[in-house]
Amino acid sequence: MDFTIKTYERLLKSFLTNGYSLITYQQYCKQKPEGNFVILRHDVDEIANNALKMAKVEHRLGISATYYFRIVKQSNQPNIIKAISALGHEIGYHYEDLAFTKGDLQQARKTFEKNLTYFREFYPVCTVCMHGSSTSKYDNREFWRAFSLSDFGLIGEPYLTTNFKDIFYFTDTGYAWDGGKYAVRDIVEDSFGISFHSSDEIIRAVEKGDFPPQCLMLAHTLWSDNIMQWTLLHIREFIRNNLKYLAMRNKFLHNIYGRMVKAYWKR
Repeated sequence: MDFTIKTYERLLKSFLTNGYSLITYQQYCKQKPEGNFVILRHDVDEIANNALKMAKVEHRLGISATYYFRIVKQSNQPNIIKAISALGHEIGYHYEDLAFTKGDLQQARKTFEKNLTYFREFYPVCTVCMHGSSTSKYDNREFWRAFSLSDFGLIGEPYLTTNFKDIFYFTDTGYAWDGGKYAVRDIVEDSFGISFHSSDEIIRAVEKGDFPPQCLMLAHTLWSDNIMQWTLLHIREFIRNNLKYLAMRNKFLHNIYGRMVKAYWKR
């Protein structure tokens, strides 16, 4: 079974035992490391409790990772954010202010500052990461056309400050490591021309020495050892991926899908 906490632990161990350093995004921005490394990034879109389970596995292995939390209730769980920070992990803001304010840059700045201040109650946040907001016509990264990271005391944003020509980006978007066709904005320039379907494929490549030496891994918080939750998530993601894929190509379906997404997320 892929995308379980047990599989995630095996994946981490494969990197550790094959000479990779596992680092936070903050460490990447500050240290510009050399040698083999994996930047560990988690977007906590929802199911924050699963994020805590992943954080505990990493802590047990002596690893620190970066957790980007949204302001929506499914992600913003103060007790869990505190617990993950206490385990030595980096906390960041998974921002979507431009989408929420329908492109109003000045209002987006106000909410961005407010939400950043809130998350800094848990951790001295110095990196942030955009949420894709796939049903919105506004790309949250456009916020940085008007403002700079330094305006907010920030040093990094993965989609803006990562050298993807040298760093291999792999993500479990769509509940598959090769689910790129379902991505709307979670896309970077690919200089490597390789892909992997499963965690086991990644582990085999790492063990054979066939995996890129410097990487950024995005693992969402849908990994679960609970068989019921795991099954329901797979069914949901299968349906959602196909709806999302069709919605990108049909305006009528896009509007329906957009209403469903808006009704789901709560602030």
